[in-house]
Amino acid sequence: MPKRSLAEQLDQAVQALLDRPGSAPSSVTAELDELARIAADLQELPRPEFKENLRSDLRRRAKMSTTTVNPIREGFHTLNLYLVVKGAAEVLEFTQQAFGAQEMLRVNRPDGNIMHAEFRVGDSMIEIGEANEQFPPLPASIHLKVEDVDSVYAKALEAGGFSLCPPTDHEYGERGGGVKDPGGNHWYIGSPRGKTHFLPDQRSVTPCLHITGATGCIDFLKQAFGAEEIMRHQTPDGILLHAKMRLGDTVVEMSEARPEFPAMPANLHLYVADTDAAYKQALAAGATSVREPVDEPYGDRCGGVRDPFGNWWWVATHIKDVSS
Repeated sequence: MPKRSLAEQLDQAVQALLDRPGSAPSSVTAELDELARIAADLQELPRPEFKENLRSDLRRRAKMSTTTVNPIREGFHTLNLYLVVKGAAEVLEFTQQAFGAQEMLRVNRPDGNIMHAEFRVGDSMIEIGEANEQFPPLPASIHLKVEDVDSVYAKALEAGGFSLCPPTDHEYGERGGGVKDPGGNHWYIGSPRGKTHFLPDQRSVTPCLHITGATGCIDFLKQAFGAEEIMRHQTPDGILLHAKMRLGDTVVEMSEARPEFPAMPANLHLYVADTDAAYKQALAAGATSVREPVDEPYGDRCGGVRDPFGNWWWVATHIKDVSS
């Protein structure tokens, strides 16, 4: 007799519990015993729809436990910037001319505007889409690590960028300058110098969250996504000047918004092991729902939340590889 899959075993065990309330869990493998016992403990709950939701969730988790698909889509990291701007095509061209960006994917709307595109800068992937009524412009602040700040800064101006600050040597171990691209994104271009604040594993692209209430956002990231605080520098009266947090394999920087660094919440694509669990945890930590998790045709299960500080988080798990 052919061996039943884990999903089939769990399906039959849960169905037996629903058909015969009060019965013990059916015989299952050790891998599913804990899930079956949870179902047995909950079988007396009064609402049939709750039982059906439980059954569906347990089946989904059983299928996830047997998959070998990497929860992070190939080419991406745990945390990835998603730029939402007016003139997305112009911004994409700017990154190619200024930073040598490599376009990986582009999907246009019928009107010719970019619905979704992906491009690589150094070792980092960035996504971009044209702003619309549903998703208004949300220019981001980006820390870009390069080898030659002065050369890249000059190329960025030639490509149509606007100077925010010329290259300067800073006491915190960086030579850096800043430009604004045609879509309003701020690119802070820097190279490590001497004893530097750059972490050894810090990638080419680091999202920078200049927000109001930055210390509160640190607490949110810890509670919602299990972020690790790496460093924090603040004034004696508690104003956050600079912090670094780690989410998975990615660093994110943060500071309190102030005149020289205006508030710029970000739109971020975060890969996690379990979208539904992370989505619920983010809501419990104070976020509001943008969209409940759904399975997307490109192979991710994705849900969206907005945190209390204005950042948008698209929480995703890669669940299947889709051939192009």
